[in-house]
Amino acid sequence: MARKDIPGQASLVFDVALLDLHNPKDGISIENKVVPENCERQSQTGDFLRYHYNGTLLDGTFFDSSYSRNRTFDTYIGQGYVIAGMDEGLLGVCIGEKRRIVVPPHLGYGEEGRGNIPGSAVLVFDIHVIDFHNPSDSISITSHYKPPDCSVLSKKGDYLKYHYNASLLDGTLLDSTWNLGKTYNIVLGSGQVVLGMDMGLREMCVGEKRTVIIPPHLGYGEAGVDGEVPGSAVLVFDIELLELVAGLPEGYMFIWNGEVSANLFEDIDKDGNGEVLLEEFSEYIHAQVASGKGKLAPGFDAEMIVKNMFTNQDRNGDGKVTAEEFKLKDQEAKHDEL
Repeated sequence: MARKDIPGQASLVFDVALLDLHNPKDGISIENKVVPENCERQSQTGDFLRYHYNGTLLDGTFFDSSYSRNRTFDTYIGQGYVIAGMDEGLLGVCIGEKRRIVVPPHLGYGEEGRGNIPGSAVLVFDIHVIDFHNPSDSISITSHYKPPDCSVLSKKGDYLKYHYNASLLDGTLLDSTWNLGKTYNIVLGSGQVVLGMDMGLREMCVGEKRTVIIPPHLGYGEAGVDGEVPGSAVLVFDIELLELVAGLPEGYMFIWNGEVSANLFEDIDKDGNGEVLLEEFSEYIHAQVASGKGKLAPGFDAEMIVKNMFTNQDRNGDGKVTAEEFKLKDQEAKHDEL
């Protein structure tokens, strides 16, 4: 209404709906906290949080929600990546905690507002913390059971068969070998699993049960696995080791169990023609393994190992090995698999 439209000496009546109010001295307020009973760690500056939120004005007007996008909002906290009020309000939270954070405009989007957020608006965020980690975190291992004889411990190169349940910190199940009815089998230290899992399976004995918590930088990183593992997710693996086959010394794919024949080349060269073909070589190596005189690295393709061994001996690449080419590992400046 223009001022010229108001008669002189008129009494005016205003019907007012108060949308919000604040004082420039106001800080944020934390309300409706629901904290899990088991809260071993609270967030601090430098942590990376994944959380869901609903954002409204004080009168309940909705302006944004991570739930509607079906993905968490992920951010470092205490470092200015989000508005100051949220930066502060996300400190000291527990994994699984729910809280309401009320943010005055000078700690939010200020006098200008943003998008569908009016200028000078007080903001209300109802959040649910899914997980958080710090970039300096390593894995966490909790052993729940060890058999009476737990003297043989897993190490790099060992072939392991184990069961696992994989979940997020909020309990969401991602995968389970128990549900699939078959074990997961790997060679430890060969890059067949994420680094955190490789670390978590070390120094474990057959029959042991443990929980391994893996931060994303030792898991599937910021990208995650499309449709399976969310980006930047902390993972929980409940593991039971069922079988361990001892690996070979580092750098070896085949070893002899005992003394090596002084006439090894002649033993392999069955037809005595001074040349060993792949078929002869493979037959001999497999015979040694079958008799217990030799051992191939467990968990790898045996035929591929033998073929690589033969290729290393076939120095001129002509498809056959001669006595002049043939050398044992300790005769090499650079090793092969004999």
